[in-house]
Amino acid sequence: MRGLLRVLLRILFRTRLTGEREFRLDGPSIVLPNHVSFLDAVILYAYLPGDVCFVVNTAIAQKIGFVLRWVNHITVDPLNPYSLKQIVGEIKAGKSVVLFPEGRITVTGGLMKIYSGIGFVALKTGAALYPVIFRGPEYSKLSRIQDKVRSRWLPRVTVHVGAKTRLAASRSGSFRLQKKEISDQILALLQANLFAARQQADAGANLFDKLLEAGRVNGYGKTAAADIGGTVTYRQAIIASYVLGGRLEKALAGEERAGVMLPNSLGHLVTLFALFYLGKTPAILNFSAGAENNLDCGEAAGIRTILTSRTFIEKGRFEELAARLADRFRLVYLEDVKAEATLADRIGGVVKYLTGERAKGAGEVILFTSGSESKPKGVVLSQANIIANINQASSVIDYTPRDRMLNALPMFHSFGLTAGTLLPVLNGVEVFLYPTPLHYKIIPEIAYDRSLTLMLGTPTFLAGYAKYAHPYDFYSMRLVLAGGEKLKEEVRQLWLDKFGIRILEGYGTTETAPVLSLNTPLMNRAGTVGRFLPGIEWRLEAVPGIEDGGNLLVRGPNVMAGYLLHGRGFVAASEWYDCGDVVSVDSEGYVSIRARLKRFAKVSGEMVSLDAVEKAAEKCFGTDRNAAVNVPDTKRGEKIILYTMSSKASKQALREFMSGTRQNMLAMPAEVVIVDKLPLLGSGKTDYVALKARAQEEAANGS
Repeated sequence: MRGLLRVLLRILFRTRLTGEREFRLDGPSIVLPNHVSFLDAVILYAYLPGDVCFVVNTAIAQKIGFVLRWVNHITVDPLNPYSLKQIVGEIKAGKSVVLFPEGRITVTGGLMKIYSGIGFVALKTGAALYPVIFRGPEYSKLSRIQDKVRSRWLPRVTVHVGAKTRLAASRSGSFRLQKKEISDQILALLQANLFAARQQADAGANLFDKLLEAGRVNGYGKTAAADIGGTVTYRQAIIASYVLGGRLEKALAGEERAGVMLPNSLGHLVTLFALFYLGKTPAILNFSAGAENNLDCGEAAGIRTILTSRTFIEKGRFEELAARLADRFRLVYLEDVKAEATLADRIGGVVKYLTGERAKGAGEVILFTSGSESKPKGVVLSQANIIANINQASSVIDYTPRDRMLNALPMFHSFGLTAGTLLPVLNGVEVFLYPTPLHYKIIPEIAYDRSLTLMLGTPTFLAGYAKYAHPYDFYSMRLVLAGGEKLKEEVRQLWLDKFGIRILEGYGTTETAPVLSLNTPLMNRAGTVGRFLPGIEWRLEAVPGIEDGGNLLVRGPNVMAGYLLHGRGFVAASEWYDCGDVVSVDSEGYVSIRARLKRFAKVSGEMVSLDAVEKAAEKCFGTDRNAAVNVPDTKRGEKIILYTMSSKASKQALREFMSGTRQNMLAMPAEVVIVDKLPLLGSGKTDYVALKARAQEEAANGS
């Protein structure tokens, strides 16, 4: 009967096993599947050895009693604590059992909570664990998310069988805490295998082909993205990418890379996918960084052509920037390309869409970050890096095609590109692209008017929205993700008090595509940046003078290919990427960012945190608009200069405050400078490079 069932599953659902290829249960074991549909148990019955015992809820057993006559099973009452002991007894007697650790079929599309009883069974038996990941049955008529996805009768089904694993809890702490620890480890185990299953399915994939897949899975007529000018369906986005790609292929003949200088918009989205279709590499320029920076970026990336828009140049008042760039690069305006598209081009685009023509190559993506010598450097991310990071985030946080995301972070910001644009578009989540995050009054109104459910931003921008928003503007918002800078406690509390929304803080770098760790609804600890995503290895290096934490180094499939350095060309990434952040990791895996390693000054041989200086100034002056930088000093090695927007600030007041609160006086700034405003990056973070250049210039001039 099992053989016949396997044949039917292969014919009807094209069922495929990946990972271990087959179950090799060695002695007493626990099979731990995720639970996405009523079909899961049928598939397991078909592929597992006949002596494996299914653990069935008594209420469910009563409904399917006829079927259970042919299934080796035990029934348990989840409300009866002795049921767990019954399961433990079966395993200790040498049996292998199937336990669904979530206890229910998912209603979110992602993993749900893991019951501590599973931890009890694993802890008491010490049995080998076999994680199993189902992908595909959630799209069937037998799932519980038919209202959230484009369901069908016979979806493709993949079963990923993970390697045998044994878990152990630390011996310290109560048995209750040990159960929780094991349950958390089981959740992490399932997340890691969900990521592995996604990666296996995406082996060799590129971003344009992922767009084709997203259209097939979610429906070509579904809205993929929107902006203030309209919407675009997957069908329209794919055809537009083919048409634009056809025109750009001629314009970019012989060029592997092209600069892109556009705001968040449908035009920007289509331009990127047109380049991905061609196998070209977009170098996304930060138009807010000024002419010199962009000239340096273009030179570092080795581009000859920049794709932009006349409307954008005019509305953004970037005529001077465009003129400077035109002296060195060729500017191609999308309006001209669109006007030159012929009927034959459009028909060709439709034909390619109907035949499902795939990408012509797999280029890369270049983003830019500040260099140590004030020259920007290009971060080269492979498409595999970006896809891996999307898969990592998707394995720990739930979203469905019923969600709608608001993204006002520019795409030259890695958070805005990967998490805010590509992740939703490639997973059936409609994204609304807004051209600037600085419209603090308008963005909350957009969230309210369009009933958006997902949002991301830097804490600086989130604070601005909270200040101007009506308490009901974010009534539909389900998840708010913060990154790019440290989330201040007052911002977190403001969102909680005013909107009833818990901000989920994460951490990453441009070089890691960008997300490294993330708080989630399942695993959240305020004051931290969450736990590392699946597939990321990490280690801490000791830093002399710093006791709490160490310098973070990571490696994983999301870590960049390398840098493009101005005047030097491409430099491949090392095996371990040095994040340059001092972090600590607690016993449960939650990461706390202590400071940037570059954000330390070495005063009289002792390491002084510049972040701590800013926090002291914040408490003393009553404002968080403070920025501390370090400059060379002939007497003490380095000295600290504090810039503040507090008109009442004084060096004497800060000295008295630090002395009165018994702080290290080596952290006392040599100067306190009052400024009208602090320079900001396009992400809203303080531009410390510009500020440090100013401090060094002032020190050199003796002012």
